[in-house]
Amino acid sequence: MFFKRFRRNKLAVAGAAMLIFLILVALSAPWLATHSPYKLSIKDRLKPPSLAHYLGTDSFGRDLYSRVVFGTSIALKVGFLSISFALATGVILGLLAGYFRGLVDTLVMRVMDAILSFPTILLAIGIMAILGSGFINLMIALGLVYIPRFARVVRSSVLSIREKEYVEAARVSGCGHLTIMFLHILPNCWAPVIILATISFGYAILWEAALSFLGLGAPPPSPSWGSLLAEGKEFMSKAPWLTYFPGLAIAMAVLGLNLLGDGLRDVLDPRLKE
Repeated sequence: MFFKRFRRNKLAVAGAAMLIFLILVALSAPWLATHSPYKLSIKDRLKPPSLAHYLGTDSFGRDLYSRVVFGTSIALKVGFLSISFALATGVILGLLAGYFRGLVDTLVMRVMDAILSFPTILLAIGIMAILGSGFINLMIALGLVYIPRFARVVRSSVLSIREKEYVEAARVSGCGHLTIMFLHILPNCWAPVIILATISFGYAILWEAALSFLGLGAPPPSPSWGSLLAEGKEFMSKAPWLTYFPGLAIAMAVLGLNLLGDGLRDVLDPRLKE
């Protein structure tokens, strides 16, 4: 039933196809790349797109096509790991806050509200300034930024589900708190969490590119899409392809994940089934 409804949503199918394409590109990067993404060739610097270099070359003579291809794996890896960290932490915090309520709920949600009070990019920049640049720190920074979103969504679902008859029956039958939370409540919270995770995945890729553009992301010479844009902005007048193609890659990834998230919302939300 799920797959039948999903196939009917053409935008969701298009988003899933774009995501699958990006995953295949990331996994096949060593074979798809025609050159080493790190090899310098000063004599080939700022060459326009050609058969020798499909997307042209940058200011150091590096093949832009190969760097964009390898940048796909960086973007997907950072986005996936950061959102996985945010999802795991946010789900646990939201589950505890919604189930126990009272003091636990107050403490957890006030911390989440404090984090949400900061603009996303400023908070991420502040965390990166403390932790320093690098892949691991970038994932931690983006993960911390998105934890409150997952916590709030899970908490709101738990508050309504914990009053259901089957939860009361489990409580009366002697089930412990952990059993009730993870076997009876959490499985019924996954629909909005999956939708939020899919959409947040796209925004995490966007923020990763933004931080890399500012020099706070993947260290050079890593071919991050954001760092490719930062390198290309100096040559926009005479080598515009240096910004066009990384920008198109970012737009494709974010658009595909947003379409997929909207499609999953239409399929999984019971209020939209009619």
